Amino acid sequence: MNVLVVERAAWEALQAHHQKMGDVHLRTPFADDSTRGERMTIEAAGVYLDYSKNRITDQTLGLLL
Repeated sequence: MNVLVVERAAWEALQAHHQKMGDVHLRTPFADDSTRGERMTIEAAGVYLDYSKNRITDQTLGLLL
């Protein structure tokens, strides 16, 4: 049986989280987490990615994974 991604509970949880994060000002996550700028970065193969400046939280990452 093929189940569409949008029919899965994980997708619904991600959509609900998206709605909640839509009204969050980016200053708020930085104010709530002093290590955000350091934790939400990665470097590999000479590429540096800073995803801290997006409306993403640890919960977002968990839902995506």
